Amino acid sequence: MPYPILGHMNPLLQFSQVLATRGCKITFLITEFNQKRMKGEIEHLEEHMKFVTLPDGLDPEDDRSDQSKVILSLRRTMPSKLHKLIQDINALECDKKITCIVVSKNIGWALEVGHELGIKGALLWPASATSFASFQSIPKLIHEGIIDPQTGLPTRKQEIQLLPNSAMMDTAKLPWCSLGKNFFLHMVEDTQSLKLGEWWLCNTTCDLEPGALAMGPRLLPIGPLMQTNTNKSSFWREDPTCLNWLDQYPPQSVVYVSFGSLAVIDPNQFKELAIGLDLLNRPFLWVVRPSNDHNKVKNAYPNEFHGSKGKIISWAPQKKILNHPSIACFITHCGWNSIIEGVCGGIPFLCWPFFSDQFINKSYICDVWKVGMGLDKDENGLISKGEIRKKVDQLLGNEEIKVRSLKLKELMVDNSAEEGQSSKNLKKFINWAKD
Repeated sequence: MPYPILGHMNPLLQFSQVLATRGCKITFLITEFNQKRMKGEIEHLEEHMKFVTLPDGLDPEDDRSDQSKVILSLRRTMPSKLHKLIQDINALECDKKITCIVVSKNIGWALEVGHELGIKGALLWPASATSFASFQSIPKLIHEGIIDPQTGLPTRKQEIQLLPNSAMMDTAKLPWCSLGKNFFLHMVEDTQSLKLGEWWLCNTTCDLEPGALAMGPRLLPIGPLMQTNTNKSSFWREDPTCLNWLDQYPPQSVVYVSFGSLAVIDPNQFKELAIGLDLLNRPFLWVVRPSNDHNKVKNAYPNEFHGSKGKIISWAPQKKILNHPSIACFITHCGWNSIIEGVCGGIPFLCWPFFSDQFINKSYICDVWKVGMGLDKDENGLISKGEIRKKVDQLLGNEEIKVRSLKLKELMVDNSAEEGQSSKNLKKFINWAKD
């Protein structure tokens, strides 16, 4: 049961397919709104799992990009419906009773529902283990006077290291700081509910985040999930034509640009990015999501933009792109799913974080693993076209970063091998879930 945004749904979808290939029967819960929006994509997945739906409590015209509104509506309307749904399924399906619930963050209350019904539960955290550790550390941060107990905002400017062997964090960029007071208070409550999960599963490895994973025995690294041999790993319709387009370019020659499913770029920044990509004088593949009715920002390509060396698509088969030999680097928002896919492809990163845990993730890429560089804003708060061109050239000329990127890829492959640590952890979880 994922929180109903793509960055949560896709990891749980990939995890479900892993479980299905190992003999587990999967019931996957999505909202009625998403079921209507993704009907065609869901049909391709129904041979692996059964899909069930519940309403999210919002009206059709409501803005579902307002995360505080979605979180509140789900908590208000869904627990009783989930309780009844599970009871109905277990009354009908004698040999397919629900015995374990796996949830993502923001819906810890679902573990409470399972607990009431005597059903064991686990969390699949869709972000980094370090970001999970930061939420678990909120009481300590309040006690030490580092953050305000009502807003979560820092009491003074400083950098902290929550855990040994982990990235330094600017307290002004802790994962909740850019998302408002209501989100912070929700996460304090949600984190308490998540303690009902007997396992906290993370799409990571001991090599990537040793400090965070030492936090406690319930944290179980099972990554990289994207190493599984599944054809369909996203709920959005992907444009496969870009793979044939990539085939025509030599190895390590194409710049790939994607900012995930939520980040919004303002019009001035969009223009700088477009012209910056033109100035690279090298091929680029750029994912530009179509605007929707609730998207307040309507971006237009500037007149100076030619795009003759590039290809622009609305959504990408990203796992395949990042494993394509022609990709040279990845300009990314630093969402955790994208990072895992990039690391598994051995691709160097140019980091452009927007909010939440993306700033911590950037610190890992640039300061801990040293497989990428950051993009710096100018005096107007924009990442300029000149900065984009300069950093791409610097990154692609840095052989040490390329070597480290390939080494990190090797470590990820080793973890997913049959005797790798993540594979052993996955078996441990499945044996527990089936018991």
